[in-house]
Amino acid sequence: MGRIGKHSFELTSRPRIMASAAFVGSKEGEGPLGSEFDVSIKDDTLGLDSWEQAESRMFESAVRTALFKIGRQSDELSCLIGGDLLNQIVSSGFAAREIRAPFIGLYSACSTITEALMIGGMLTDGGFAELTACAGSSHFSTVERQYRYPLEMGVQPVPTSQRTVTGAGCVILGNEKTFRDSKKTQFTHAALTGGTMGSVEDFGITDANNMGAAMAPAACRTILTHLEDMGKTPDYYDRIITGDLGRFGSEMLYELCSAKGADIKNAHDDCGRLIFAEDQNTVCGGSGCGCAASVLASHFIPAVERGEYKRILFLATGALLSPVTSLQGESIPCISHAVVIEHED
Repeated sequence: MGRIGKHSFELTSRPRIMASAAFVGSKEGEGPLGSEFDVSIKDDTLGLDSWEQAESRMFESAVRTALFKIGRQSDELSCLIGGDLLNQIVSSGFAAREIRAPFIGLYSACSTITEALMIGGMLTDGGFAELTACAGSSHFSTVERQYRYPLEMGVQPVPTSQRTVTGAGCVILGNEKTFRDSKKTQFTHAALTGGTMGSVEDFGITDANNMGAAMAPAACRTILTHLEDMGKTPDYYDRIITGDLGRFGSEMLYELCSAKGADIKNAHDDCGRLIFAEDQNTVCGGSGCGCAASVLASHFIPAVERGEYKRILFLATGALLSPVTSLQGESIPCISHAVVIEHED
């Protein structure tokens, strides 16, 4: 592994992406990407006693499904890395209780999947892991209950709001030997080749219903830092993909980057804009740990595998707030981490 600049790094062994899986809710399954997800559930409790139990089960199922695609079991994992949006990351922690693999629990809010991939890539590249599962999850009902209002109140969304995605995504990384010796693999042409660690940015936004505006400055800083560290321009990447800025946050990102001399609009996609259609009444689109994780696992990695994209910069964004800090009138500090995924011939 080589450090480049203050924030960026290259993974010289180019860890291979061996498999991925995504589970989503019914509304997500009805969206434009519905046919690409592994499973679209019809009952958002999965027949369990609570939404929180359902989210944990989705996390676990995404991991086990990705492992099944390469003929592996959870006891073969070197490490499980992941997180969610709930207090004490209970969804991923309870899932790890069932998976029974060495576990690194993360809280990076909606940017968790890129933080997991970044750490998983470093562990693989450094020789500390052979087979790693990186995952993230969220659930509309669990997040609304924790961060905003009880669903029973029927509070109407505001023009800048986004809908938390009910979903979970998992990506399996393997070192070169594990990849070469594997008898079964879903992907043969996708590799994790580097990335950029984000810094916490705060634009002074205090409205928890305006996450796009809060997170856009963090995405802008990470993109600009990555390009500067790597000595690249935006057109070096086939796509620059954010996790969940939604429609409002994406437009704000374009303005912030353009003001710094980086025009990314034509190269940009956002998972929050892609996962729901405009007529699905989600206002500005999707958000949540499960948004970036499920769209990356089901849509973008397969596109890299097919060679539709030779190189993508993928950066999810996370708002580092809590219900307590919102009630105290605190502004919303945000983070964005980036990873580079490339097609290997």
